[in-house]
Parts: sequence; structure tokens; C-alpha cells
Amino acid sequence: MTLNWGHKLIGVFLIFVGSMSYLVYRCMNTNYDLVSKDYYKEELSYQQVIDGESRANQLGKKLSITQTGETVVLQLPNEMKNTAVKGTVWFYYAPNAARDRKIELAVNAAGEQSINSNFFQPGKYIVKVKWESSGKQYYAEEYLTIQ
Repeated sequence: MTLNWGHKLIGVFLIFVGSMSYLVYRCMNTNYDLVSKDYYKEELSYQQVIDGESRANQLGKKLSITQTGETVVLQLPNEMKNTAVKGTVWFYYAPNAARDRKIELAVNAAGEQSINSNFFQPGKYIVKVKWESSGKQYYAEEYLTIQ
């Protein structure tokens, strides 16, 4: 049995339709995590983040975040010692929003907070810290690889 050009044309068309259907299926089932669900709202208030980062950079020592064993230690700059501080710590994991964690900032008198690292899955996080002290807002980001 020989195939004429009409049969070949129909075969090519069916292959094209099948491959396009497969691509549409794959695109519809791909998970796209955005940085934030309220991206536009946060973009409007981004000037506060810029100002807070500028204030944090003017402090004597930068924010430090380290992992020692099963503990993540967050150390605020020396100027925050023995002051009332409130804020949030956001462990942002870019590839998967389900691994993000937001924690209330609860530092001791030395400006230090310890967090159990078992609370996180291993990976590279961007730690975004927003805090307020003496009526001024501060912001800092650090990278942390949790193992």
C-alpha cells in the first residue's frame, strides 16, 4: 500500500495538532509562583522599603543571619540593643512559595533571635527583615543557605 500526498498531509496535520495539544496541556499544568499575590499594592509602597533600607545601612553594623547546627541566629545591629523592636522576618524561597515562612520578630535585649532550622526545608533563602524601633522603620535582606 502506498501513501499519496493527501494521506501524508493528513498525517502531518494530526502530528501538528497532537504536539500543540500536548504543549497547551503542559502550559496549563505549570505552577507559576509570584513573589507576592498583592504585587501591585506592594509596588506602590516600595518607597518605604527603600527608605528603611537606607536607614538600616546608616547603622554601625549590618544585620547578620547565620546557621549554627539546628539554629538560625538573627542579630540586629548594635543600635537595636536594649530597645523595643517589633517587626517580621520573611524567609523567601524563590522556586516554591509553599516553602516561604513569615515569623514575628522577637529579639532579646542583645538584639538577637534564635529560630529552629528544622522549621525549614534545606535550600537557599532570601531573608527579608522589616522592623521598627523608636518610630523609625528599617529593612534589610540577607541570603541564607539552610542545610
